[in-house]
Amino acid sequence: MSHNSFGHMFRVTTWGESHGPAIGCVIDGTPPLLDLCAADIQPWLDRRRPGTSRFVTQRQETDQVRILSGVFEGQTTGTPISLMIENIDQRSKDYSEITNTYRPGHADYAYQSKYGIRDPRGGGRASARETACRVAAGAVARKVLGPDIVIRGALRQVGEHSVADKNWDWNAVGTNAFNCPDGAMASIWEDYLDEIRKAGSSVGAVVEVHASGVPAGWGAPVYGKLDTDLAAAMMSINAVKGVEIGAGFAAARMRGEDAADEMLPGNDGPGFTANNNGGVLGGISSGQDVVVRFAVKPTSSILTPRRSIDKSGAARDVVTKGRHDPCVGIRAVPVGEAMMACVLADHMLRHRAQIS
Repeated sequence: MSHNSFGHMFRVTTWGESHGPAIGCVIDGTPPLLDLCAADIQPWLDRRRPGTSRFVTQRQETDQVRILSGVFEGQTTGTPISLMIENIDQRSKDYSEITNTYRPGHADYAYQSKYGIRDPRGGGRASARETACRVAAGAVARKVLGPDIVIRGALRQVGEHSVADKNWDWNAVGTNAFNCPDGAMASIWEDYLDEIRKAGSSVGAVVEVHASGVPAGWGAPVYGKLDTDLAAAMMSINAVKGVEIGAGFAAARMRGEDAADEMLPGNDGPGFTANNNGGVLGGISSGQDVVVRFAVKPTSSILTPRRSIDKSGAARDVVTKGRHDPCVGIRAVPVGEAMMACVLADHMLRHRAQIS
């Protein structure tokens, strides 16, 4: 299986399966002499960790990261950084009934068709468990970017319930179980997801990620665009089915007068009257906040019987047991932040290499 790496100057390769002994990543391209220890990575993993509330999977993983290489006496050496996270709470027996049956809406059939073999235990490499590796890599990327670039994400929408712009409060994100920027909406989501969870079903979501402090000039035309790489990075996250930059699809309903991010003179560079382009113009950062949203589909691992087939092609009804998120979008927030960080770190190093 190829294509387990992404990035150019800042390159990340992830490895491991959901129910294997461990998962991890190798990060190549990190500059030397950056302060780095496990304590710098662990808080980000704790935000993605399962079992933290009744609204996420109850799999109990501590997600304790170990740095195996690339760091000496608390500083990066410039050599590949290898990170490992042990799996300690696998329950492979939960998947015994679907060993020969394909879950509809899941990667089972596609993996079997491509490779002639698949790991049914939690989906193997197709499991959201793999995203812990990305979050660990994102913590290293933040070190590369430095403190002036601030990356933060929030859950914009759960099912049909969406946060209005006027109610958006970044300070509210860390005060509830949903990474929600609106305390009142978090209460609505709580009741809503209790119903979804008790019904054995699932629901989709929209995640929004902002990066502040990104200077103008990162990204390159024509095939190295910053927004191209951001879209690819977000689409690579499990269960993501759509990505928007700035106004995104809403731009199709605008007139030119409304869509234009008018520019005004300023003492520290130009000012902008709007940010419909999400901080990227012609594939190059404009100095505004970089804004990305992505849509996450409902997980197909549900208790409601769904029609499918087995390996022989015979009809089967599928009920997926085990411990699953009723809304995978909740834990996708730190994953989206991590992918933003990795892409920006890559473009920062690429820009530095070309423009002295």
